[in-house]
Amino acid sequence: MNRLLLKLAVMVIVVGSLYSTPATAQVAPTTKKAASVKITLGPEIERADSYLTIVRWTTNNPGGSPEHYGVVHYGTNPKDLSQTAKSPIRLNPGHSDTVFRVRIEGLQPGTTYYYKVDSMEANGTSDGVTSEVKTFKTK
Repeated sequence: MNRLLLKLAVMVIVVGSLYSTPATAQVAPTTKKAASVKITLGPEIERADSYLTIVRWTTNNPGGSPEHYGVVHYGTNPKDLSQTAKSPIRLNPGHSDTVFRVRIEGLQPGTTYYYKVDSMEANGTSDGVTSEVKTFKTK
């Protein structure tokens, strides 16, 4: 009887380890925050259609919590960038750089927009880097 219970216990452990839940498998550890975050490439426009515009930029890895957001502040007046778009990203602690891509939807065709980018942790804490104001025109 004891052998049967032992075999059953081993099977439960083996099967349980094979079928871990996605939530536990996806959790990444918080990493050491970078001393300073710098934009190393961009920001640049991947596409600028009125129905979909994509802004991309690269920074050194900001560290901190694994979930971050790329944020684009934009508008048709360079002094009023009150509209925002943001996209989530998971940091890879093994990479020295992080690429942010943010989708902006519902813009007006044939319109010039001004924008600047930054990034933040999921709790809203800024990574401390903001780009200069740039411009693009939708098709």
